This record gives sequence, C-alpha cells and structure tokens, in this order.
Amino acid sequence: MKRTLALGGVAAGLLASAVVASPAQAEKVPAKPLAETNFAAKQVAAFWYGEKMANLINATPYNVETKVSSKVVAHLPKEPTSVKPGVVGSSGDQKPTGTSKNVNLPRSSGKVFFVGADNKPHWCSATAIQSGHKNLVATAGHCVFSTVKEKDTMSKWVFVPGYYQGKTPWGIYVGKTAFTHFDYEVYADGDFDYAFVAVYNGVQVTDVKTDSVKNWVDKRVFKTLAEAEKAQKDVETKETGWAGKIVPFVSKPETVVRDKKNKEYQQTWIDVCTWAHWQNLQAAALTAENKAPATKDAVEILNKGRGETTDFKTAPGTGIKVTRVSLTEYDSAKDEVKIGDLVFRVSEDGKSVYFIYDHGYYKINFWAKYDLDYKLVGKIVDITLKDVGALGDNVPGQGLAYNQKVGQPTYVFGYPSGSHPDGNYAFTGKTLKYSYGKTFPAVAPSIKGEALQGIKSSFTGEGALGSGWLFKYDNRKRFGYLNGVTIGVSDTDGNDRYDTSISPYFDGETLGVYKVAAATASGAIV
Repeated sequence: MKRTLALGGVAAGLLASAVVASPAQAEKVPAKPLAETNFAAKQVAAFWYGEKMANLINATPYNVETKVSSKVVAHLPKEPTSVKPGVVGSSGDQKPTGTSKNVNLPRSSGKVFFVGADNKPHWCSATAIQSGHKNLVATAGHCVFSTVKEKDTMSKWVFVPGYYQGKTPWGIYVGKTAFTHFDYEVYADGDFDYAFVAVYNGVQVTDVKTDSVKNWVDKRVFKTLAEAEKAQKDVETKETGWAGKIVPFVSKPETVVRDKKNKEYQQTWIDVCTWAHWQNLQAAALTAENKAPATKDAVEILNKGRGETTDFKTAPGTGIKVTRVSLTEYDSAKDEVKIGDLVFRVSEDGKSVYFIYDHGYYKINFWAKYDLDYKLVGKIVDITLKDVGALGDNVPGQGLAYNQKVGQPTYVFGYPSGSHPDGNYAFTGKTLKYSYGKTFPAVAPSIKGEALQGIKSSFTGEGALGSGWLFKYDNRKRFGYLNGVTIGVSDTDGNDRYDTSISPYFDGETLGVYKVAAATASGAIV
C-alpha cells in the first residue's frame, strides 16, 4: 500500500504520492541480476532456441494473481498544486507521416518468457521503453519477481518483441538486470507492481547442433535424486545448452525399500512367485503392523461392491491389493491352481490371482516398493548465435508518462488469453490485442493496492499481465507514453465477465525506478 497518504482517502494517496523521486529514493531501488554473465545469457538463449523452440512454443500464459477484487473510486479530489506531470520522450517524437483510420499496433509490444516457481515455461506481455542505452523493457512486477517463491526472480527471462508461434522477428533479448520499487520487493505492495528490465543485445540463431550427453553423465547411475540434480546442474553450468531431464528407474529389482523414511521408491506390480519369495525371505521381519488381517476382519473387508479394492501390507516393502471383480474377468484367467480344498485361477503373466468367496469373485495383485535410481537423459545443444543489435535499434521504444491526471484516454496493448469466469474464451494469446478507454482511480485490497488506476477492458487475465497502457498514443507514428502496466483483471459488476484491468499509478517514484534502470548498460552476449 502507499505509505505516503497525506490527504486522506485512496485517491488522495494516489495523487499526494506523485512527486519526482529524489536521489535518496533512487538509492533504494532494488536491482536483481537475471543473467550476470555473457555465458549465462547464452545459456538462457539456448534454452528457448533449442529443441526447435519447444520451450517458447509450449510456454503457457502466466496466471498468478490475475483475478483481483477491485473497486472504483467515484470522486477524485483536486490535484495538489505541487504535483507536476511529466513525460520521458519516446523514439517516435518526430513528425508523423500518413494517416490511418485503423488502430496501428505498436512494434514495441511483445512477450516476456521465463521459468516460474513451478519449473515450467510461462509468458506475460511487455513493452519496449525508450532509454539512452536502448535496452529497457517494462512489465508487471510479478512477471519478473516471483510472488510464489520468496520474492525470487524468475529464471531464464527473455523479451521477444512481435513473437508469434515460434517466430522471433527481431530476435530474443535476454534479461540482464531487473529493477523494481523497494515497497514491492519488501512488502509485495500492489501499488508498485511494475518492473523495468535492462536486456542484452538481441540474438538470432544461425545453427543448432545436438550431441549425445557425455558418457560420464549418460552412463552414470545416481543413487539419489539430489546426486542426479547436482550432475544436471554441472552440465548446465559447463555447457551452452542442455536439453534433457532426470529419469528415475529401477535398476535392481531385488532391492526392496523397507525404510519408511525413504521416499525414493517405485511401487511395482510383481508376479505371485516373486511376492512369495519376498515373504519367505523376510518371514522374520513380519510384524503385527504388516501381516495380513485376521479372518474376521478379512471377511468384513471382502464383502464390498464390485470394483472396490482393499490394500494389505505383508512383509516390509511388499503388499497385496484385493479387488472384487466380475464373473467375466474371473473367467478370463484359465490356469487353475489347487491348494488343499481351495481353487485359484492365475493370469497368464502371474500378476493376478483370482478366487471365489461367498458367491463373490475376487482378484489379488501383488506389489513391492523397489528402490529408485536416477540417470540423465538428453542432449548437449550447441547453438550458434548472431548479434542483431540493441533492442531500441530494432524496436523503437515508447515514452514514459508520470503524474498524469486520472481520466485520460488510454490504449492497452497486450496478449490476453484464458477464459472469463463463465468459461468463455474470448482471446487466444497468439496475437497482440488492444482495448481503449479512460482511466479512473481504483483499489484492490487483496494485493494491497490502495492507489491504483483502472480502465474498462474485456481482457482476460492470463497473458494480459504486463500489458502496456499507452497515454497519448499517436496512431500514425505508433508511439505514446507508457502510463501503466496491467497487474490484474476484475469482474466489477458480477456477471462472470472481466470488465476492468488495473495498473499501478505511475508517479514520481515510478520515474525514480525508471531512471536507475535507464542508466544501466547491458551490451552484447556474442
């Protein structure tokens, strides 16, 4: 929440806090590294370019904290006379040429891709911003800083302007350093949920080669998952690209897990002879906890409906599952075995034993918990990259507006995806979309947002996070001034359709974060 509320009330806080950042404020701007070295940046690019861009193509829209409960502030007090609105010029501050009745979409919009706390690739919307180093991107703060995992930065963060179905027309721009407001990083304050990211020069792939993983990894068996993860990290650290995964497997079926604290096992169906072997081998280890139930208890358990099952633990690390089945399934087992007066039928693979009890038909399956080992399966990806120049040389940046009067006509550009609450899928996230309206003060207590701005928009939340709000957008030049970024959507009238997007109000403190980010150089990675 805004900590500078001076005039009382939400809208007053929104305006009273709008003062140009002082040097003292700038010193508090947290800077977080995303890819600290050129080699690390190459690895990030290889992650997205490798395996025929599978990670880019299969990434899903980020949907953390998209739905919020927001309210409109109906009356806005007069602005304090000390507040001075301002702008930072865009790359398009030149004389426009031509005319157009249609809305020309800005080249500055694109998607940011990253790996989230769930270790899966996701994307948000973002906007290229003008700066002296021509290397700045603006998006929502929680599209850079994880709200799920202890405010950590997202990994493998890149900006792809104009992305469409695996195409990167102006290259991939790997994030180098991310900047946000102190109150967002420390307090997760929604009033400051924005981020500026300095990116390296863009790269395009010119060649991709894959080789089998080195033998010392490929043929090595790891006893624990921790050992396998360490080996994978070593590969990722030493190689530009690595496309693979850790595969668990049972290398020695004779090793049964008896230790209850050992969670690295695979419960495997076995045949009756193997199960009997384990019972004989561990006869002395049978305990009251593990042995089969008494006859009375067994009778009660067996009298169940068709398809219902019961598990019994037997010798440590082994057990059986009893299922009531149909006559048809019982008759499918042809081999009969007699033990005294009892008649059993056995499946061809020996993994199912059938019997009749009280006019019911039953099947027994046998299992053992086998100890798991691990190996790495995958390929070293050798990717050749070429430098395509700074972001601003390929995608001219938008300007930045701050301390602007609420109520201004504004365009929102982004890649909405997902559904409305009623299940209607209005957007696919594949192409850039826009909405248009006038901003108004809003609040969202669920994300500590006490001085936000809203705009009427049908954008769904997934994928729309980070969408750029452009003030004074010139349709002929395709330039304007970034005056907000989408941090959530809301259904304000309760009809199960999202009707409002919300953003932090860009004020003097936003300008302070921008200035620190804009002063950061990045350079080339190849």
